[in-house]
Amino acid sequence: MPDSKPADALDLRHDWTRAKAREIHDLPLIELVHRAQTVHRAAFGDSQIQLCSLLSVKTGGCAEDCGYCPQSSHHHTKVKPEALLDPRTVLAEAKAAKEKGATRFCMGAAWREPKDGSAFEQVLEMVRGVKALGLETCCTLGMLTDDQARRLKDAGLTAYNHNLDTSPEFYRQVVTTRAYEDRLRTLERVRGAGIEVCSGGIVGMGESVDDRCGLLVQLARQFPHPESVPVNMLVPVEGTPLGGLPPPDTVSVVRVIATARILMPRSRVRLSAGRLAMSEEAQLLCFLAGANSIFFGDRLLTTGNPSYEQDLAMLERAGLMPVAREAVG
Repeated sequence: MPDSKPADALDLRHDWTRAKAREIHDLPLIELVHRAQTVHRAAFGDSQIQLCSLLSVKTGGCAEDCGYCPQSSHHHTKVKPEALLDPRTVLAEAKAAKEKGATRFCMGAAWREPKDGSAFEQVLEMVRGVKALGLETCCTLGMLTDDQARRLKDAGLTAYNHNLDTSPEFYRQVVTTRAYEDRLRTLERVRGAGIEVCSGGIVGMGESVDDRCGLLVQLARQFPHPESVPVNMLVPVEGTPLGGLPPPDTVSVVRVIATARILMPRSRVRLSAGRLAMSEEAQLLCFLAGANSIFFGDRLLTTGNPSYEQDLAMLERAGLMPVAREAVG
């Protein structure tokens, strides 16, 4: 857990500029990683990794046209629309994830925005049930109204995931069915309801280094910083507009993680989608650069992920400890 060091010792600030972020990002790699690890040790004082589990509770048929997403109804992929899962099924998955070591359980629904009614009531039931298991609860459901955010908070939601994906300038190259401001507005509503913010982006969509720094500055200028910052690697999926792109190189991902750690010292930086294409050594370098959480389980929504056994073995070999359940209860 974070120690009692004063915020200024960690350079906990909200006035970052893109130029300063780029200056940090472009440091010699060894210096950058050392600086990020120094900040990480000051903020967290441990080598613990939080294990999170992610379940798609409503798959496919999304009205958005995100260029990376196989769940979009605009793209021709192998993902077929599926109805919202029954809350009992979701709770069984949450119990299984907890038994394997997860302390946070995330539920994702492929909606542009949830509609009030029976489906949203079922999501609230899922949140209440997962919370009762003693797990941190997280949802990603698309854009929210103020009232929906309040109701999720009342149900016990810990955090809401709503990724900015990339910089404001590059965003239109990836998504055209919503505006960047729509994303920021939902984050404001989540924060206003007293829910923790989980927001990050994707590396490898054809964006520039300036775009990556622009994304991090957007996040780091929020007050407070997002409690959770997932860094995803593009998983190219056949049938999506970005399906032909190569996966990002390890050094690019490490630089983003290290820069995120320096700009947002107390945030959990989550090494998220794309780990299946990364070597164990590459993932450990990401931890050294300041990542202190992973999503684990065989699938992340609709894409592959290392198995529970692989991840636990990797952490054991590296001497890294999963966050204890008591620490988040």
